[in-house]
Amino acid sequence: MVTGLFGGSFNPIHTGHIRLGQWLVGKGIVDELWFLVSPLNPFKQGDNDLLADEARLQLARLAVKEKPGLQVSDFEMHLPRPSYMVHTLEKLRQTYPEREFRLVIGADNWARFPQWKESEEILRHHELLIYPRPGYPIDPETLTCGVRLINTPQFDISSTQIRHDIRSGRYHGRGLTPAVWKEIKQKGYYL
Repeated sequence: MVTGLFGGSFNPIHTGHIRLGQWLVGKGIVDELWFLVSPLNPFKQGDNDLLADEARLQLARLAVKEKPGLQVSDFEMHLPRPSYMVHTLEKLRQTYPEREFRLVIGADNWARFPQWKESEEILRHHELLIYPRPGYPIDPETLTCGVRLINTPQFDISSTQIRHDIRSGRYHGRGLTPAVWKEIKQKGYYL
Protein backbone atom coordinates (compact mmCIF):
# COMPACT_ATOMS: atom_id res chain seq x y z
CA MET A 1 0.00 0.00 0.00
CA VAL A 2 1.45 3.34 -1.07
CA THR A 3 0.33 6.10 1.26
CA GLY A 4 0.88 9.72 0.35
CA LEU A 5 1.51 12.01 3.30
CA PHE A 6 0.49 15.63 2.92
CA GLY A 7 1.46 17.54 6.04
CA GLY A 8 0.38 21.02 6.96
CA SER A 9 -1.41 23.31 9.35
CA PHE A 10 -4.58 23.13 7.25
CA ASN A 11 -5.74 26.38 8.80
CA PRO A 12 -8.28 25.80 7.27
CA ILE A 13 -8.15 22.91 4.83
CA HIS A 14 -9.46 24.10 1.46
CA THR A 15 -10.65 22.63 -1.81
CA GLY A 16 -7.21 22.99 -3.38
CA HIS A 17 -5.85 20.55 -0.79
CA ILE A 18 -8.73 18.17 -1.43
CA ARG A 19 -8.49 18.34 -5.22
CA LEU A 20 -4.74 17.74 -5.09
CA GLY A 21 -5.29 14.64 -2.95
CA GLN A 22 -8.02 13.36 -5.26
CA TRP A 23 -5.78 13.93 -8.28
CA LEU A 24 -2.90 11.94 -6.74
CA VAL A 25 -5.18 9.04 -5.82
CA GLY A 26 -7.06 9.20 -9.13
CA LYS A 27 -3.83 9.03 -11.16
CA GLY A 28 -2.62 6.04 -9.10
CA ILE A 29 0.44 7.90 -7.84
CA VAL A 30 -0.61 6.90 -4.31
CA ASP A 31 -3.24 4.40 -3.18
CA GLU A 32 -4.44 6.75 -0.46
CA LEU A 33 -3.54 10.17 0.85
CA TRP A 34 -3.36 11.15 4.51
CA PHE A 35 -3.65 14.79 5.50
CA LEU A 36 -1.25 15.01 8.46
CA VAL A 37 -2.58 17.92 10.47
CA SER A 38 0.44 19.51 12.13
CA PRO A 39 0.13 20.81 15.68
CA LEU A 40 3.03 23.23 15.30
CA ASN A 41 4.93 23.74 12.08
CA PRO A 42 8.50 24.77 12.99
CA PHE A 43 8.42 27.35 10.17
CA LYS A 44 5.20 28.91 11.48
CA GLN A 45 5.92 29.28 15.18
CA GLY A 46 4.31 32.40 16.56
CA ASP A 47 1.29 32.13 14.23
CA ASN A 48 -1.43 33.77 16.35
CA ASP A 49 -4.05 32.90 13.73
CA LEU A 50 -3.74 29.13 14.22
CA LEU A 51 -6.95 27.39 15.27
CA ALA A 52 -6.74 24.80 18.04
CA ASP A 53 -5.62 21.33 16.98
CA GLU A 54 -9.03 19.71 17.45
CA ALA A 55 -10.78 22.45 15.47
CA ARG A 56 -8.44 22.04 12.49
CA LEU A 57 -8.77 18.25 12.69
CA GLN A 58 -12.56 18.52 12.71
CA LEU A 59 -12.57 20.86 9.72
CA ALA A 60 -10.27 18.48 7.82
CA ARG A 61 -12.46 15.49 8.67
CA LEU A 62 -15.52 17.35 7.41
CA ALA A 63 -13.68 18.22 4.19
CA VAL A 64 -12.72 14.63 3.32
CA LYS A 65 -15.91 12.95 4.46
CA GLU A 66 -17.11 10.65 1.69
CA LYS A 67 -14.00 11.34 -0.42
CA PRO A 68 -12.58 7.88 -1.28
CA GLY A 69 -8.86 7.49 -0.73
CA LEU A 70 -8.53 10.60 1.44
CA GLN A 71 -8.07 10.46 5.21
CA VAL A 72 -7.17 12.82 8.01
CA SER A 73 -4.48 11.81 10.49
CA ASP A 74 -3.84 13.17 13.97
CA PHE A 75 -0.58 11.17 14.18
CA GLU A 76 1.59 14.25 14.72
CA MET A 77 -0.67 15.43 17.54
CA HIS A 78 0.74 12.61 19.66
CA LEU A 79 4.41 13.42 19.04
CA PRO A 80 6.70 15.95 20.77
CA ARG A 81 6.44 19.56 19.61
CA PRO A 82 7.49 21.26 17.47
CA SER A 83 6.78 18.47 15.04
CA TYR A 84 9.60 17.71 12.64
CA MET A 85 8.74 15.63 9.58
CA VAL A 86 11.83 13.46 9.97
CA HIS A 87 10.57 12.27 13.38
CA THR A 88 7.00 11.84 12.16
CA LEU A 89 8.19 9.69 9.26
CA GLU A 90 10.38 7.56 11.52
CA LYS A 91 7.44 6.88 13.87
CA LEU A 92 5.12 6.16 10.94
CA ARG A 93 7.58 3.58 9.54
CA GLN A 94 7.72 1.92 12.96
CA THR A 95 3.94 1.96 13.42
CA TYR A 96 3.01 0.90 9.87
CA PRO A 97 5.89 -1.23 8.53
CA GLU A 98 3.66 -2.69 5.80
CA ARG A 99 3.14 0.71 4.15
CA GLU A 100 5.30 2.66 1.74
CA PHE A 101 5.04 6.35 2.58
CA ARG A 102 5.62 9.07 -0.02
CA LEU A 103 5.86 12.65 1.14
CA VAL A 104 3.85 15.23 -0.83
CA ILE A 105 5.15 18.80 -0.68
CA GLY A 106 4.67 21.97 -2.69
CA ALA A 107 7.39 23.57 -4.77
CA ASP A 108 7.54 26.36 -2.18
CA ASN A 109 8.50 23.82 0.50
CA TRP A 110 10.96 22.13 -1.84
CA ALA A 111 12.75 25.49 -2.19
CA ARG A 112 13.45 25.45 1.55
CA PHE A 113 13.70 21.68 1.97
CA PRO A 114 17.44 21.87 2.77
CA GLN A 115 16.43 23.85 5.89
CA TRP A 116 14.20 21.04 7.13
CA LYS A 117 15.57 19.12 10.08
CA GLU A 118 17.58 16.16 8.78
CA SER A 119 16.29 16.55 5.24
CA GLU A 120 18.84 14.04 3.93
CA GLU A 121 17.45 11.43 6.34
CA ILE A 122 13.97 12.00 4.88
CA LEU A 123 15.31 11.44 1.36
CA ARG A 124 17.11 8.29 2.47
CA HIS A 125 13.81 6.60 3.35
CA HIS A 126 11.06 8.26 1.32
CA GLU A 127 10.21 9.37 -2.17
CA LEU A 128 9.21 13.04 -2.38
CA LEU A 129 6.41 14.09 -4.68
CA ILE A 130 6.57 17.80 -5.46
CA TYR A 131 3.55 19.61 -6.82
CA PRO A 132 3.88 22.98 -8.62
CA ARG A 133 3.19 26.28 -6.88
CA PRO A 134 3.00 29.68 -8.58
CA GLY A 135 6.27 31.57 -8.30
CA TYR A 136 8.38 28.49 -7.57
CA PRO A 137 9.57 27.06 -10.88
CA ILE A 138 11.38 23.72 -10.77
CA ASP A 139 13.62 22.24 -13.42
CA PRO A 140 13.00 18.47 -13.24
CA GLU A 141 16.54 17.89 -14.50
CA THR A 142 17.93 19.30 -11.25
CA LEU A 143 15.99 16.94 -8.96
CA THR A 144 17.90 14.27 -7.09
CA CYS A 145 17.07 10.57 -7.03
CA GLY A 146 13.88 9.91 -5.09
CA VAL A 147 12.40 13.35 -5.80
CA ARG A 148 9.74 13.61 -8.47
CA LEU A 149 7.90 16.62 -9.86
CA ILE A 150 4.27 15.71 -10.43
CA ASN A 151 2.45 17.91 -12.91
CA THR A 152 -0.73 18.39 -10.94
CA PRO A 153 -3.17 21.12 -11.79
CA GLN A 154 -2.50 24.32 -9.85
CA PHE A 155 -5.21 25.51 -7.52
CA ASP A 156 -5.15 29.22 -6.80
CA ILE A 157 -6.57 28.98 -3.28
CA SER A 158 -4.89 30.13 -0.08
CA SER A 159 -5.77 29.42 3.54
CA THR A 160 -4.22 32.78 4.46
CA GLN A 161 -6.46 34.59 1.97
CA ILE A 162 -9.55 32.69 3.14
CA ARG A 163 -8.85 33.68 6.76
CA HIS A 164 -8.32 37.30 5.72
CA ASP A 165 -11.54 37.35 3.69
CA ILE A 166 -13.55 35.81 6.55
CA ARG A 167 -12.17 38.35 9.03
CA SER A 168 -12.94 41.26 6.70
CA GLY A 169 -16.44 40.00 5.86
CA ARG A 170 -15.59 39.49 2.18
CA TYR A 171 -15.61 35.70 2.12
CA HIS A 172 -18.38 34.19 -0.02
CA GLY A 173 -17.72 30.44 -0.07
CA ARG A 174 -14.95 30.07 -2.67
CA GLY A 175 -12.32 27.55 -1.66
CA LEU A 176 -14.06 25.73 1.20
CA THR A 177 -16.36 22.74 1.09
CA PRO A 178 -19.90 23.63 2.22
CA ALA A 179 -19.51 21.51 5.38
CA VAL A 180 -16.27 23.26 6.35
CA TRP A 181 -17.71 26.73 5.70
CA LYS A 182 -20.81 25.87 7.74
CA GLU A 183 -18.66 24.72 10.69
CA ILE A 184 -16.50 27.86 10.51
CA LYS A 185 -19.58 30.08 10.56
CA GLN A 186 -21.24 28.17 13.39
CA LYS A 187 -18.10 28.26 15.55
CA GLY A 188 -17.12 31.82 14.63
CA TYR A 189 -13.63 30.81 13.55
CA TYR A 190 -11.22 33.37 12.05
CA LEU A 191 -13.24 36.41 13.14
